[in-house]
Amino acid sequence: MRAPAVDRGRHRVLVVEDDDTIGRHLRTGLFSNDYAATWCRTGAAALAEAARSRYDVLLLDLGLPDMDGLDIARTLRAGHPHLLIVILTARTDDIDVIAGLDAGADDYLVKPFSLSVLLARLRAHLRRRTVASPPQDPIRLGDLVLDTTARRCLLNDEELRLRPKEFDLLAVLAQRTGEAVSRETLMSEVWDENWFGSTKTLDVTMAALRRRLAEAAAGSPPSALLPRITTLRGHGYRLEC
Repeated sequence: MRAPAVDRGRHRVLVVEDDDTIGRHLRTGLFSNDYAATWCRTGAAALAEAARSRYDVLLLDLGLPDMDGLDIARTLRAGHPHLLIVILTARTDDIDVIAGLDAGADDYLVKPFSLSVLLARLRAHLRRRTVASPPQDPIRLGDLVLDTTARRCLLNDEELRLRPKEFDLLAVLAQRTGEAVSRETLMSEVWDENWFGSTKTLDVTMAALRRRLAEAAAGSPPSALLPRITTLRGHGYRLEC
């Protein structure tokens, strides 16, 4: 279901929701708040639409009639690393939330949810992605080089493909190498100081970042020096080289 033509300056949102009431409510609310929204009722339609047009945000229901929303999240995250993915779900168990975040989602909302809360989360995520930062020199972490200006992470000139939040998390720790960084600081700087969700988002993203660093270490020469992330129980984390 396509939306009318809109200004190109608007953020483009792809809504994937099979419930007519929720879908119409989201589409109307997004348009009223200056977003350009396209609504799809099935996973197949959403994948086709995402292949056809560029989107800034994906609002994704997990319980779709033709496929699991987690498969859509994985597919679109692999092809669109900078897409903001927000899962809309009636699944409340921790394992379901963790699975959604691990599939590549940046955030999640449990149904029923408030449109005002959804809009606040979108503003927070998009604000953090669009605020310009002055150019900074690359940070060297042993043999790993983190270029925050170009948003590239290199090991022996080979690029590590990090998801946006994984990169942001590594960047915050790298700027404080050797220091204890609290969970509150990480949530504030990587997500938002007014974050509404559970801090398990941090745990899942940290686990994914550690896996990627471990995979890079396994594929590099034995002499390669990579940073390690130490957990400080009851406080946060410390990056060490």
